Amino acid sequence: MTSPTVLEATTADTRAEARRSFLLVFSCTLIGAVAQILVKQGTAQLGAHVTLTQVLRHPALIVSFCIGVITNFRLFMGYVLYGVNTFLMALALKGRELSRLYPIIALTFVWVTFFSLMILPGEHMNFFRGIGVAFIVGGVSILGVKK
Repeated sequence: MTSPTVLEATTADTRAEARRSFLLVFSCTLIGAVAQILVKQGTAQLGAHVTLTQVLRHPALIVSFCIGVITNFRLFMGYVLYGVNTFLMALALKGRELSRLYPIIALTFVWVTFFSLMILPGEHMNFFRGIGVAFIVGGVSILGVKK
């Protein structure tokens, strides 16, 4: 039989791990949103649009595209943040159930909406987007309710 102090310590460790996982996933929503904004801004700076047909005809376009990604700071940093996001998600999901943590990722859409309104010119909020954001927040809240 285990003593109450060992059981309490195990419960406290489990709670701390769950809190850590939640904070990591929540951080991933913010990092993912910033990454999306940077990729959006970076792709706007890339220039001409290249189609798959053009790449198949001229494979050298892949090299010029890769050089364009590396030399484009915003695009490159957006992809770096996606990598950081993936790493942090792996750490977070290690400590908690996927079904509890993954709905929080939907908050990335909320952050992208708000960040794009503040940063990107020409973005606007309308009634239907506002309702969509409200549904996302409501859905994440409902899924987060303890049973």
